[in-house]
Amino acid sequence: MSEPVLAEVEVAQEKSNTLAWFVAGAIIGAAIAILCAPKSGKDTRQLIAEKAQQGKDAVVDSTLDVVDASRDMFERGRRLVEDAADLFDRGRRLMRGDTANDA
Repeated sequence: MSEPVLAEVEVAQEKSNTLAWFVAGAIIGAAIAILCAPKSGKDTRQLIAEKAQQGKDAVVDSTLDVVDASRDMFERGRRLVEDAADLFDRGRRLMRGDTANDA
């Protein structure tokens, strides 16, 4: 793999790790807040439902971002492979002395 592609893979992995730590922290923080909050059961259940929905929305948004980034990286990799194959074919034709197809 080339350096730019490796760098992009590392960035995607870092974002994935950051997202995982964010979600874990949000869950732990919500659990502590719920346990320490002096609210009624109904209010607590409503708070849990709201926080769960917010967490779900955050995960969905982050997942969509990761999917988009993955698609972009896949397309860049595909183009890189196509370009490399093209260069290989051109080099092979040059070695054979067939330069009529090079443009």
